[in-house]
Parts: sequence; structure tokens; C-alpha cells
Amino acid sequence: MEFSAEDATRSDKEYLKQVYKAVVDAHADRIDVPDTVGYATPKYIHSLISELKQVIDVPISIHCHDDFGLAVANSLAAIEAGAECAHVTINGLGERAGNASLEELVMALHCLYNKKTKINTTLLYETSKLVSSLTGIVVQPNKAIVGENAFGHESGIHTHGILSNPLCYEPISPELVGRKRWLEAGKHAGIHGISAMLAEYGIKPTQEQLRQIVAKVKELGDKGKHVTDADLVAIASQVMNQQSIVEHVRLMDFVVTTGINVVPTASVRLMIDGKEYIVAETGVGPVDAALKAIQKITDRIASIRLSEFRLEAISGGSDALAEVSIKVEDNKGKIASARATGEDIVVTSVQAMINGINKVMMKKAIDMDKDREVKGYTV
Repeated sequence: MEFSAEDATRSDKEYLKQVYKAVVDAHADRIDVPDTVGYATPKYIHSLISELKQVIDVPISIHCHDDFGLAVANSLAAIEAGAECAHVTINGLGERAGNASLEELVMALHCLYNKKTKINTTLLYETSKLVSSLTGIVVQPNKAIVGENAFGHESGIHTHGILSNPLCYEPISPELVGRKRWLEAGKHAGIHGISAMLAEYGIKPTQEQLRQIVAKVKELGDKGKHVTDADLVAIASQVMNQQSIVEHVRLMDFVVTTGINVVPTASVRLMIDGKEYIVAETGVGPVDAALKAIQKITDRIASIRLSEFRLEAISGGSDALAEVSIKVEDNKGKIASARATGEDIVVTSVQAMINGINKVMMKKAIDMDKDREVKGYTV
């Protein structure tokens, strides 16, 4: 039995000790120290746990909330002082600002304190995405360990450093938590990063062409545009006077049914590498139904699924142009971004999804070719 003293960190310390001693005398197996409103500091937590250890001979747990962004730091301070258990949640879910994040605490213990847990860290990212999907609570992109941007790099200096030695700008290997690093094109991009991104698609421009591509990328970035993988490939194709990306996936047609008292349903017909697939799926709305139908096919065939979706109106009125930006990811951690613009939100979303899937499949094809070369096969 574990006894928790609600709001322990704001309670009178001497009275708190008396209560804990009483429950231990009544044969509680362990006690818990909750920082119920996240008001404590690491210094105070360390001091409190240290004092409790002197008067209590059962294991101590710590339960921290993140109202001031200190939940993980406070949990670590408690463990430093002798606490044996920390209450954590996946993605830091919890009341108000949430609780201490499991993935952050585990990786801090493993990498900063050399204290190993029995957590399989390579499943942290996958578990985070599963919980996010089931709860409908999106993980902020800049969240530590599991945020989409945690291992993303745009700055020219950073990408050059990462390509030379990943430890320059990454505290841990992304594979340790089931991730892959990815590079992003933008106004801060440099030649090394853009070259590496294009190489993932098998595109190898000359130095002069590369300088032109980088200049165009920076020009888009300076205008506040998010430069997707699709944009980058299109720019490279234009500068190099080459045919655009090979379409592994082609949208043949799709139909969406929606309305009041009707479950939104989409029927999609895709051609993937010359083979036709037809599937129907329902969703909370027409866009959700259409994307789920596409994902149902591509996840089964190529293990590709949607990881991020963003919709913006770029003009006023009911006929406003919609801009849809997406990120898709395969089971190997390969990420590709794409964008589409149009008046029909459903059609635009589907086009963006197909563009992104084609980028990932192009990366997969390049990797397969490299594997064949390594094994000595003719490509």
C-alpha cells in the first residue's frame, strides 16, 4: 500500500513528517510525496526527501506536476536524494500542465545519471505516437525526446556539424529512442544540408546547381514559407532541368460522402507501382475519412502513415484557397513533408498526402538500390 499526502510540498514539514511516520507505523508499504500543483523547486524537493529518509524506513515515491515546467527536474532531484520511484506519464499527460514525462525522465536517468531502468527505450517514440493517437492530444513539435522536431535540423551550421559528427548537435543518438534524424530546408539552410537532403532522393546536382538551389530555398524561407521536401525536389528539378519525381503512388479517383446524420465515408482508388488498390474508410470528417483510406492502403503496402497535418487558409471568403502541409513517416523512420494548395480542402489534403507518400517511397527505392549495390547486385 502506498500512502500519498496530497499537496505535500506546500504542507508544514514537521506535520508532514508526523503523518508519514504514523502511516508507516500503521504498516504502509511505501509513501508518496506529491508536488500537487508543481510549486516546488528541485532544491526544496532534494531537501524534503533527504529529511524524510532520515525518519522513514520504507521506499519513497515522488509525484510531480509540471505547472512551472519542473516536473522532470523535481523527479530527478527526488531520486538523487534517495526516492526509489517516480510517478510519470507518457507524453507528460495529466491534470492542467501535466505530470513528469516518462520518456524525458527515463532518458535523463539513462544518459545523465547512468541509472538504468527496464524501459525499452527504442519503443518510446512509437508508444508516444500511439498514446497521442488514442487520446487525440497532439504532442508539441518541440517536446524533448518524442517531439517531431527533437531530431530535426535546419541551420546550415547545425546540419554541417550533424553530417560531420552527430554529437555536435545531438545529445543522444535518435535510434536510441526509436527515432531518425531529419534535415529541413529553410532560410537557415546551407549547402551541406541541402546536398544531403537531395542525396536521399538520388538527386546529385553540380556545385553550381547546388548553390542555385540553396539560393532559391533561402528566398522561399525569407518569405516565411515552410520549404517541404516536395518543394525542394521541385526546385532541384527546375534548376537541373530534370523530370520531376517518379510517381510510385498515383491517385486514380476518390469519392467522399458526408452530411448531417451521415458518417463521413471515403472511397479511394490508388495505383501503387502499377498495381491497383481500392479501399473505403470512415472518419470524423471528410478529410479524416479520405486520409485514413489512403493510409489504410499505404500503411499495409509500404508501412507509411501520416504523422503531422496542418491546414491554413491563405485568402479570405468562403472560396478561400487552402494550404495543406503534411508529414508522413515509414516504419524505418524516414520522414517526408509535402504541401498542396487549392480551393477544395478535401482534394487539397489528398493531394498533399499523395505527394508526401511519393517522397517517402522515393527514399525507400534509393535505399533499396544502395542495398543491392552493397550486396553486389546489378542496379
